[in-house]
Amino acid sequence: MNDRLADIRLLLLDVDGVMTDGGIIYDGGGVETKVFNVKDGHGIKMLQRYGIEVGIITGRTSLVVDYRAKELGIELVYQGALKKLESYNDVKQKTGFGDHQIAYIGDDVIDVPVMRRVIFAAAPADALAEARNVAHYVTSLGGGRGAVREVCDLILKGRGFWHEVAARYELS
Repeated sequence: MNDRLADIRLLLLDVDGVMTDGGIIYDGGGVETKVFNVKDGHGIKMLQRYGIEVGIITGRTSLVVDYRAKELGIELVYQGALKKLESYNDVKQKTGFGDHQIAYIGDDVIDVPVMRRVIFAAAPADALAEARNVAHYVTSLGGGRGAVREVCDLILKGRGFWHEVAARYELS
């Protein structure tokens, strides 16, 4: 698996079921709320610190996603992407990265076309079977429960940055 991670320059994420547990809460006024995992956010920030870009491609459209992306410094954000492959191809054009430099985490059938193209595709433990079946890696944790962090750590290790992470946080 490390050979798939060695050249990763960009991690693309779905939102519902990956960055969240897939639940959506509406208040009495119809305002949408999502719960994001702080550990996932820290993993994203660590990737960025080591020069690995992060982007979002999600089928839904939500102001909450814009807010979370801004908070995490994620500039590549595609919402309402019902044909994710189109957004994926746009990302490649904008960044200049090829399939061999991109990882993706998805949990549903809408994610499968992109998962089939990237060098490293991951699915949360609670993803639909169709996504798990094409994934190179299935996390031990569910969406919104640390799955993104698990993949971030794998990428940092695969890129050879983990020793710096360990030293920074005095892990060894």
